[in-house]
Amino acid sequence: MTLKKTLVLGASLKPERYAHQAIIKLRHAGHPVIAVGRSAGYVADVPVHTQADPSWEGIDTVSMYLNPALQEQYLDSILQWQPKRVLFNPGSENLILSAQLRDKGIAIENACNLVLLSTNQY
Repeated sequence: MTLKKTLVLGASLKPERYAHQAIIKLRHAGHPVIAVGRSAGYVADVPVHTQADPSWEGIDTVSMYLNPALQEQYLDSILQWQPKRVLFNPGSENLILSAQLRDKGIAIENACNLVLLSTNQY
């Protein structure tokens, strides 16, 4: 398995949230993780940042856990990071942002990060 540096947008410090569980599973699988959420803190060994840094490098996958109304503010950063793909987890699907990213050569998947990890399809 190839390790994929993953940026989780919409990270949560609350264990019952899927974004939180995804960070735990990603780390358990050995993937490097960067997390951006509303509140600063830690999920496992991953610091949760309250702002994205467009200078972050080497991001393979952006895993989206934000509702579409909150995603637009990250478009420029995502384009700067140049990830190979953006995963829109259930509830975060966004046709407009997906089209903009596809036009820039970024692969789009409407899929559940947790399912992909659980079925070894990540």
